[in-house]
Amino acid sequence: MKRFAFPVLVACVLLIGQAAHVGRSAADEGMWLFNGPPKRILKEKYGFEPTAEWLEHLQKSSVRFNSGGSGSFVSSEGLVMTNHHVGADSLQKLSSAGRDYLRGGFHAKTRQEELKCPDLELNVLLGIEDVTDRVNAAVKPGMSPAEAFRARLAAMNTIEQESAQKTGLRSDVITLYQGGQYHLYRFKKYTDIRLVFAPEQAIAFFGGDPDNFEFPRYDLDVCFFRVYEDGRPAKVPHFLRWSRRGPAEGELVFVSGHPGRTDRLNTVAHLEFLRDVVFPSVLGRIMRREVLLRTFSERNPENARRAQDDLFTYQNSRKARLGMFAGLLDPVLMNQKRSEESRLRAAVAARPELARECGSAWDEVRAALAAWRNIYRDHVLLEAGAAFHSELFFIARTLVRLADETAKPNAERLREFRESNLDSLRHALFSPAPIYDDLEIVKLADSLTMLAEMMGADSELVKKVLSGQSPQRRAAELVQRSRLRDVSQRKKLAEGKQAAIQASDDPMIQLARLVDEPARRVRKIYEEKVEEPQRQAYAKIARARFAIFGKDQYPDATFTLRLAFGQVKGYREGAEQIPAWTTIGGTYRHAETHAFKEPFALPKTWLQRKDRLDLTTPMNFVFTADIIGGNSGSPVVNRQGELVGIVFDGNIHSLVWDFVYNAEQGRAIAVHSAAIQEALRKIYDAGELADELGR
Repeated sequence: MKRFAFPVLVACVLLIGQAAHVGRSAADEGMWLFNGPPKRILKEKYGFEPTAEWLEHLQKSSVRFNSGGSGSFVSSEGLVMTNHHVGADSLQKLSSAGRDYLRGGFHAKTRQEELKCPDLELNVLLGIEDVTDRVNAAVKPGMSPAEAFRARLAAMNTIEQESAQKTGLRSDVITLYQGGQYHLYRFKKYTDIRLVFAPEQAIAFFGGDPDNFEFPRYDLDVCFFRVYEDGRPAKVPHFLRWSRRGPAEGELVFVSGHPGRTDRLNTVAHLEFLRDVVFPSVLGRIMRREVLLRTFSERNPENARRAQDDLFTYQNSRKARLGMFAGLLDPVLMNQKRSEESRLRAAVAARPELARECGSAWDEVRAALAAWRNIYRDHVLLEAGAAFHSELFFIARTLVRLADETAKPNAERLREFRESNLDSLRHALFSPAPIYDDLEIVKLADSLTMLAEMMGADSELVKKVLSGQSPQRRAAELVQRSRLRDVSQRKKLAEGKQAAIQASDDPMIQLARLVDEPARRVRKIYEEKVEEPQRQAYAKIARARFAIFGKDQYPDATFTLRLAFGQVKGYREGAEQIPAWTTIGGTYRHAETHAFKEPFALPKTWLQRKDRLDLTTPMNFVFTADIIGGNSGSPVVNRQGELVGIVFDGNIHSLVWDFVYNAEQGRAIAVHSAAIQEALRKIYDAGELADELGR
């Protein structure tokens, strides 16, 4: 979901009493596992009981984008619908000077005109297996955190490898409840993905920054792709039927998507660490990069085209995190969290056996956070790579580590280089997407400057990285002399393994090798002193919650498939009642109110063909389902499993949903199914595509 937050949260934090609490979820709250759906809540509140067949069909109609969003199959011919902003990465990579699909849109009128995306991967969840006991059994009593981490890593890598070899499916062990459970997810993977249709950015992102995280909204934020197998459109047995009517006010609807990350189960100490350390650091880097990219873009139109997706991403992230940060700074929210934690700890203390087993968990989290604070700067700069903001650098690092890690047994490798993930890793590594030297130099020079600022110009590592040059000259040298923009060179280095890497004179490879040892060192500290102790502590907290409140609870989001539900419902903003939906006619009125000036300037197609449209057609609508970033592109379906809309955002009151849910004013926002049909047929003359939807 586009997390277009902004400055201050007002009414949303006054309603924390509606929020996620220590016990069972309230109202329409929850990002539920498909193997643990909220059947009791749905039956009690809505009189609806989803069958196993209903759940399986929705699960297997849902799609995950490796670029960070969700989607769904909407025809038996492999047609996939998602948001325009989820497809933006592919639209950018398929564009070139004089051919800007991101801004101008795209329509393949025949299958032959569909454009193959350079590195897009889609995943469809086929099955889930609980492997908690096997993962936990690998960690023996008396093991140190370092030994426990290695044992757990080996178990997870081995489980995935065995599954992939047995089934041929992508296999990922997912950590749930921050270590309370481990589930093996098996995915059907598609890598031949082709662009079918995208509207102009002006209507997909109509209203721009002023309307972000607001409602009413008037966006046609949709994009269509098609998955291919063996050179032909994939035949998929599960896809969503299309509702032309769409939802009615008060109607129960469902969201099936991949929420990225929430922190609702974090301890108060952990939330305070996010507030005091993580968010200020992240916001500083985001704002720095946003200014850099805006300045680069303003130099000429081609620069603007090259940087537009990156700039959009940082603008998006800034607004999201500012709103989330505002929530962490609000004493009402934090006091609610403290109260919840106190009640849970008191309940644990009241049970002697549970207290012996789990009572120390909160102090253990706090101790791990202290260790994290000590290495936070170096971990961000070196291992997370904030000091090396360059696609070429990350290609180089991947090649260096690929050679090192694949020389080890699978059980001992870093998670991203486990055997079951290598095909996906190579698919991204060998992407033919364009890399622009001028943009690379600007980004890398700024991040090298930040490295010197944060570690000090006299740091031995900084001196070695800059090699006696200014950040600008060093960045230019690294980018211009590197041959890694050539995919054949990447493949040659990957095939040559460690010998080829060690013999390479490519400056990016040499830089990646230079910083790899200190980066690995700080990663090792993080894994053994922060990640593993936290995992063990949160597993205790999860056991305590299960013991006290039962297992009718949902875990924090993990960018894996979840089911959410809610009602189509407006809300009150001060004295004004905000209706549940907008109309296509309202889109024109909104543009006219702003004199048709950017970002309220409608595309020419919409101005020229207005008289074709039924202006009463619903455009966007709001509903109470529990969503978060990563849900962008998620299908919204009714009780019959018909698609009635597609999630693309949330209103400003949904920002605190990262930490706590409320349904008084917080709303998800979706594009209405009728608006999509109306626009395809009457604006874009895409009747053949409209006919295929749900067929």
